[in-house]
Amino acid sequence: MSSLVERWHEEKQSAWMYRVIAGCEADGTKSKMFRALADAAEVQAEILRGDLRTIGEDAPPFLPTWRARIVARLACRVGPRRILPVLSALKVRGLATYRSPAAIAHPMPLTTDDVGARHRRAGGAGNLRAAVFGVNDGLVSNASLILGVTGAAPDSPEVVVASGIAGLLAGAFSMAAGEYVSVRSQRELYEFQIGEERAELERYPDEEAEELALIYHARGFPIDEARAVSKRLLADPERALDTLAREELGLNPDDLGSPRGAALSSFVSFAAGASLPLLPFLFTGARAALPTAIALSAAALFGIGAILSLFSGRSAVRGGFRMLAIGTAAGAATWAIGSWIGVGIA
Repeated sequence: MSSLVERWHEEKQSAWMYRVIAGCEADGTKSKMFRALADAAEVQAEILRGDLRTIGEDAPPFLPTWRARIVARLACRVGPRRILPVLSALKVRGLATYRSPAAIAHPMPLTTDDVGARHRRAGGAGNLRAAVFGVNDGLVSNASLILGVTGAAPDSPEVVVASGIAGLLAGAFSMAAGEYVSVRSQRELYEFQIGEERAELERYPDEEAEELALIYHARGFPIDEARAVSKRLLADPERALDTLAREELGLNPDDLGSPRGAALSSFVSFAAGASLPLLPFLFTGARAALPTAIALSAAALFGIGAILSLFSGRSAVRGGFRMLAIGTAAGAATWAIGSWIGVGIA
């Protein structure tokens, strides 16, 4: 299948998918937007059909792919909002209307400099939050593992140390691998779809501008104003691609990051948290190791909960005690299970 036929099929499938989503979307405004996007996709498909005819070819009968059929059924069963990443992978436009509940919360940009400004401001906080969660995951999982092994083998500190090191490395590598695959997949999706958008913007810029205007109109802006702004934004090709990625596809290039950097960050943050309950077993006597590990883990859990309150706006003390309670429950459960297993084995 030639690339031109593939692009024609993508537009036809987009139109088909829009109509399916419009039929199962309860929000009348969004349903109307998807029907309009379906009409726009049909116009673009006809342009591509004309291109095929100029080179002596014709488009084959249209049939949606099996993946599109599965996604369409899933969208109607659980609702489009719950499967946004899947819809994005099928190049369904207008997904930004789900992520921005109101036009006031994410105002329509008035200049090209406004595009992505809010996302760039939020990037640093997102990285910090991810790092804190990574430390928390490592701390809770390895502290629970160490307590469980201690409960099963209280007189074998070497077993506890070996288990703690194994848990640290296994968890850190698992987190790093998962983060690498996740970020790499996001980047591949963005790179593929932005390439498609670049080709479409070159072939039918007016139709792309109309699609963007329809999305802004669905957010509550007058259609004439939305069209004027979309044409102004799409006048700059690079800014246009950034705008289309955010507003049509719901992709935020600023959130993608580096797969290697994300993997390394996950490894380090998890390992840092996992090392805290392990250190007393490496540098203190066998008798003092367990209470020291418990005290150190408890203090760290409270501190992490207090830090996370910065992102929720809630009380730092309340957040600290809540995280401490969660970690204590996890540690107590694994210690009890380990003790029971140890008694059973003995």
